[in-house]
Amino acid sequence: MTATSTAANTEAAENASAIPKILYAVSEVAPFVVTGGMGQVVGSLPAALRRVEPTLEIAVVAPLYQAVFAHYGAALEHVGTVEVNLAWRTKGCGIYRTQRDGITYFFLDNSDYFNRENCYGYYDDGERFAFFSQAVLAALEAMQFVPEVIHCHDWQTALIPIYLKTLYREKYPQMRSIFTIHNIEYQGKYTLDILGDVFGLGADAYPLVEYDGCLNLMKGAIVACDRLTTVSPSYAEEIKAGGGYGLDHIINIYAGKLTGILNGIDTNLYNPTCDAKLRVNFDADCLAKKALCKRELQTLFNLPVSPRTPVLCMVSRLVPHKGIDLLTTIIDDLLKENLQLCILGTGDHLYELFLSDLAIRYPEQVVVNIAYNAEISTKIYAGSDMMLMPSLSEPCGLAQMIASRYATVPIVRATGGLKDTIKDCRYGEGNGFVFSRYNSNDFLQTIRAALGLYNNFPEDWFLLMKEVIGQDFSWDRSARDYLELYSTLT
Repeated sequence: MTATSTAANTEAAENASAIPKILYAVSEVAPFVVTGGMGQVVGSLPAALRRVEPTLEIAVVAPLYQAVFAHYGAALEHVGTVEVNLAWRTKGCGIYRTQRDGITYFFLDNSDYFNRENCYGYYDDGERFAFFSQAVLAALEAMQFVPEVIHCHDWQTALIPIYLKTLYREKYPQMRSIFTIHNIEYQGKYTLDILGDVFGLGADAYPLVEYDGCLNLMKGAIVACDRLTTVSPSYAEEIKAGGGYGLDHIINIYAGKLTGILNGIDTNLYNPTCDAKLRVNFDADCLAKKALCKRELQTLFNLPVSPRTPVLCMVSRLVPHKGIDLLTTIIDDLLKENLQLCILGTGDHLYELFLSDLAIRYPEQVVVNIAYNAEISTKIYAGSDMMLMPSLSEPCGLAQMIASRYATVPIVRATGGLKDTIKDCRYGEGNGFVFSRYNSNDFLQTIRAALGLYNNFPEDWFLLMKEVIGQDFSWDRSARDYLELYSTLT
């Protein structure tokens, strides 16, 4: 062995040893239970970290919801039970474990809190996730996985950094926490009078969690955590400058520990070359086969089969910050164009009613599916020509990355992760169409620009598709950024 190789091996060993043992604490994780982007992120990131650093010790812990047990119960091993003290309550907590793709997943069980049809939306959500946060720390020794770093996600696990600085500071004085904000709009706000009765915290924790006349769990986590991250560099700047939903001031005070790291997507899951959900597979070298996916989509939704009619899609939660109001404002003008529109998603009831009525009024052009179905969403991504994402705010966004994997051109507003991932092809090299002002006319004109390129310059459109499908939105780069961040905590 040469001196050079010996030095290289020594350096690699030192780098590996500098990365701490990590536990992800999260309220949902793919593929076990997913309601949004956070679950997809935590479902992909640990495996990506292990690909970059195979020696990394990493595990994930989440609640054992009814749906998780129903679908994966046979694969779960019961490893123990602990008692969890939450204020005046003492509750039992079952601990279950399973392995998947080299990652250990723990699930914490209490039927009173988690044996329910849905993950969220209950009057006692604050108590439910306070129990989970306490249970994570109470169960570490029984799980035989005591980490050096706990990486927590959104308000549902915001109490973990707070408990580490208060109730568990003597038991785990060296344990560090990272808190990731996936969407700062949802902060975990509660009345002041339940600090002790529900969350089990004493008066010494009041300065941590009090903000603007209420208890704010996200604010407490921002103050208590050792490192703070969010899911794109642009979003990190936006939440300091008017986009923090009231927490801008706190974010700026603790900006020194804030890092924006762009999410990635699971490029094995979203892979047009071998995706079993597609009738026809394709890649950058045989993009002509994408037309067959378009034909399948039009047939599936009883739209006229027309190879040269552009298909636009929107796969989204139907809520205000996704820009649905911009779409509803321009829709009648937009549908004067020769196009078809596929919308998939659930959300606010008024938006669901409006879009369902739209499909009735324009049966030859519009199809609306008020649901979320992974198989159908993939068929929509693969069979569409363009994807609409006019978000008012978008911390990172995954849909524009997923669409790109299937050579579907994104049309987005420049905000958060959309700004970081999509560049306007009208101004040099780009991988989509971008508008900046949250304005319905700008949105409409940007769509018309895309339609103009599609209709009038098919060769240029083909080159744009090649550029779009060639984008690297894998987790590898982001995983390295996270590993660097983790190494600063040893």
